[in-house]
Amino acid sequence: MTDTSQLPDFIYGTAWKEAVTEYLVRLAIEKGFTAIDTANQRKHYNEEAVGNAISSVIKDGIKGREELFIQTKFTYQQGQDHRLPYEPEADYPTQVRQSFSSSLEHLQTDYLDSYILHGPLYRHGISEADRQVWGEMEKLHKDGYIRHIGVSNISLAQLRELVHTAEIKPAFVQNRCFAKLQWDKAIREFCKEQGIVYQGFSLLTANAFVFSDPMVIRIAKEKKMTLPQLVFSFAAQAGILPLTGTTNPVHMAQDLDSRNFSLSDGEVRYLEGIAFQGR
Repeated sequence: MTDTSQLPDFIYGTAWKEAVTEYLVRLAIEKGFTAIDTANQRKHYNEEAVGNAISSVIKDGIKGREELFIQTKFTYQQGQDHRLPYEPEADYPTQVRQSFSSSLEHLQTDYLDSYILHGPLYRHGISEADRQVWGEMEKLHKDGYIRHIGVSNISLAQLRELVHTAEIKPAFVQNRCFAKLQWDKAIREFCKEQGIVYQGFSLLTANAFVFSDPMVIRIAKEKKMTLPQLVFSFAAQAGILPLTGTTNPVHMAQDLDSRNFSLSDGEVRYLEGIAFQGR
């Protein structure tokens, strides 16, 4: 079971920020974020810029390394562009080691708080490649280079298989979280049973219909919350560790402030089943 006592309660996501990555990561930390999510996948992330931002806030005394939660990912070649962080002809354990070493260099650290498999190789099942990758991640964890290992973009069937076959089961599952699927309820419930922390991303962008719901608008108005604050507050109460990737400094502060609101049990139940209300 994952020890949640020292885990963050909000994560800042760095995908698709390109040239402004360093500026935004530093700004997010200055606004109060202590957890940063990235990936060694140059196609969608600028991991090196994330490391530059982290290094600058440490150098300037804003945060110490031990106060920060740094999470990155190993991504298969099919999810990369030509800028690979490993030799494509190498075996999978070697690719993991090369990508991990590159991440440490990019992030200017000698350990990671969390290392994530950026999704199984195939849409169904856990392949031999996945087993080899996971096994190498387990070794890095045992060697003390990684505090937690996890997996992203995974189905319930795949997660069950991974948990059943892994020597060290995931500490985290990070999935795109759809309200139409009751916010990934089936996987969240399995994670709860297994003591796995569920990280949810795209909580806002994947669920635009939520913001036009009259009840949601009413609840937010009554509690003097923004609509995103309502979603993030709901997520936290539903057992979701939320990610946000906002580029707006006002929204950064507002998102973090969502931790100071609370919803009733009835309001949480309404939000969880919002895709089925009125049917």
